[in-house]
Amino acid sequence: MDWLMGKSKTKPNGKKPPPEEKKQYLELEYTKIRVVDFDLKELVVLPREIDLNEWLASNTTTFFNLINLQYSTISEFCTGDTCQAMNACNTIYYWYDERGKKTKCTAPQYVDFVMSLCQKLVTDEEIFPTKYGKEFPNSFESLVKKICRYLFHVLAHLYWAHFKETVALELQGHLNTLYAHFIVFVREFNLVDPKETCIMDDLSEVLCTPAPPPAPAPAPSAPASAPSPSSQNHVTER
Repeated sequence: MDWLMGKSKTKPNGKKPPPEEKKQYLELEYTKIRVVDFDLKELVVLPREIDLNEWLASNTTTFFNLINLQYSTISEFCTGDTCQAMNACNTIYYWYDERGKKTKCTAPQYVDFVMSLCQKLVTDEEIFPTKYGKEFPNSFESLVKKICRYLFHVLAHLYWAHFKETVALELQGHLNTLYAHFIVFVREFNLVDPKETCIMDDLSEVLCTPAPPPAPAPAPSAPASAPSPSSQNHVTER
């Protein structure tokens, strides 16, 4: 079904596979850097007074803008020469046009296709209505899933191909927080197939697991009593 999902996994050629490349973005010195340190699930749970489609529309539009902004910070390093394919881990993503034609393109071309499509959808009043009382189309949820799947591809590519540049710009905290927030959101509403996101499960497990609560402060110790004459010369080794 990979052809349907717009991706292709590289296959072994009979030779001994090269050793797996070390993933810098999994190192503790980088994963511990976040913009916020609270449970992101609190941000994605549907409020009782909000319509589900309104909530999906608002969050999807926000994620599109933030991921587009995050990519723009390293776009000068993502070129047709440096990124000849849109890849992440062992996956190469292909673009399918409206007629279903499969195209292998460079990463910047792919990202441009993604952002252009997302921009077209989120600004279409018939799909993402902003006027009170206007209903969402029946196809709304499937289009949101499509947008989120494409946005995940961009995030995965940022980590796989441009994490060093992100660190050099000291933006890894923003990327980590954005990625974790996005993954928690799409999981909450089942917007992206887990088979699609599994290539980044190692990172998701690290970034999306809530931090343990801080240890309670130790109770104040009782005031020390005056030593008895018999204990004054006693030495305790610790």
